[in-house]
Amino acid sequence: MSSANPATAAGVPPTTSGSDKGPNQLAAAFSRELSLASRSVHADDYINNHRAVAPPMHVSTTFRYSNNPDDLTPWHNTDPAAPYDSHVYSRDSAPNTTRFEAILASVIGGPTLTYTSGLAAFYAMLVFLNPKRIAIGGGYHGCHGVIRLLSKLSGLEQLELEDDADLAKLQKGDVIHVETPLNPTGEARDLAYYRKKADELGCFLTVDATFAPPPLMDPFQYGVDIVMHSGTKYFGGHSDLLSGVLSIRPDHAADKDGKPGWYKQLVEERLFLGSVMGSLEGWLGVRSMRTLELRVMRQSASAQQLVDWLSSELKSGAGAVSDLVLKVQHASLQPEAADANSWLRKQMPNGFGPVFSIYMKSEEDAKRLPSKLHLFHHATSLGGVESLIEWRAMSDLTCDKRLLRVSVGVEGWEDLKEDLLQGFRAL
Repeated sequence: MSSANPATAAGVPPTTSGSDKGPNQLAAAFSRELSLASRSVHADDYINNHRAVAPPMHVSTTFRYSNNPDDLTPWHNTDPAAPYDSHVYSRDSAPNTTRFEAILASVIGGPTLTYTSGLAAFYAMLVFLNPKRIAIGGGYHGCHGVIRLLSKLSGLEQLELEDDADLAKLQKGDVIHVETPLNPTGEARDLAYYRKKADELGCFLTVDATFAPPPLMDPFQYGVDIVMHSGTKYFGGHSDLLSGVLSIRPDHAADKDGKPGWYKQLVEERLFLGSVMGSLEGWLGVRSMRTLELRVMRQSASAQQLVDWLSSELKSGAGAVSDLVLKVQHASLQPEAADANSWLRKQMPNGFGPVFSIYMKSEEDAKRLPSKLHLFHHATSLGGVESLIEWRAMSDLTCDKRLLRVSVGVEGWEDLKEDLLQGFRAL
C-alpha cells in the first residue's frame, strides 16, 4: 500500500473549479487566477487550522493516531479538525514542509515534493525514472557527481547533451536533462528544442530551473516531465536553509487506471530514501516564499543593469573594466535576446535571471577581486538577499580559473556598480 496520505498531499496544486474547502478554496473564491505574488502569500491558507497569522513551527517527528479503533487505517491518519494537516511520521510528511510544498505547487504549476537538498532531489528523480542513459551538458558539477555514483550502482551512462552523435544513442525511457539558465554562466538553453528531441527519441525531459524560478520561467509550458530546483537558492532566498524541489507535470502526477501516479510513487520512494526536509527548513521555506516575486524580480532587474553597464564598459575599450575583464556571460547577452520573437524571449519573458559570470583576463585578478569588494560576500551558493561573488575555482575544480560567478542580491544596483568599479580600480 502506498504511504502517501491523500489528506497531506499538499504538493498537489489547486484546480480552478469547485468549492472544496481544501486546495481549491482560494481559486473558487475568484473569477480569475490569482497572481503569483498573492499565491505565494495565500496558497497554503487552507492548511492553517490555527488563528495565528504567522505559521507556527512544529518540531514533532511523530503524530498520535485516532483514539477510535474503527478509524485506524494503515498510513492514513486524518484528523477531522485538520484534514489537510494530518500526519503519521515526519519521514513521510510534516506540517511545515506540507505548507512549503503547497505554496511551491501553486507557484510552479505541478504537484511538488521537497528534499533535503538540490542534489538529493536530483538523485531521487534519477532513482525514480531509472534511465540507462542520461544526456546532460555542463552546468552544476554536483549533478555530474550524482551520475557517477549511480553509474557505479547501475551502469548509468552519461552522454553529452550538445553532441548530436551522443543524443542519437538515447533510447526510450532515457533522460534528457537540461539546466537552464546554466551554472555558472547564466546562459539559457532552448527547452522547445529539447522537448522535440525527447519526443523523437522517446525520452523523459527533466529541467533544472534553479537559476530562473517563477516568475522568470515556466518549464511546464514546454511539456517538461519533471522540473527540479535547488530550493536552497531562490525559494530559500536568505542563505539559511537547504532544500531540493521536484515538481511533476500534472498529467504524470495523476493516478491512472487504479495505479498511483508519479506523485504518489515519488512520495513513497522518498519515505525509503529518507531525504525529507527538516521542520525548521520547512518553516523557513514558507517564510521565504512570501517574498519570492519581490526578491527575484528585483534581483533580476539589478543583474540586468550591472550586465548592461559591464558590457558597455567593455565595448568602450577604456577604463578599469576593459583593462581587466575579458568577457561577461549572461542570458541577456545571447544573440537571441535581441529578437523579440526568439525562443529565448518567449522562454524568459520577465527577465534573464540574477546570475551572471565575469571572466577576468588573468587568473590572479579573478582570485583577488573579491577581496577588494565591500557589498559582495566572497562565498559560494546564490539566490540570497545578499549579493555574492565567487572565484568559482574554490568550489568547482572543473571551471576556468579566470571565472567569477556573480549572484545579485536585493541591494541597490547603483551601490553594487560602485562597489565593483572601486574593486576594479583597486586591482
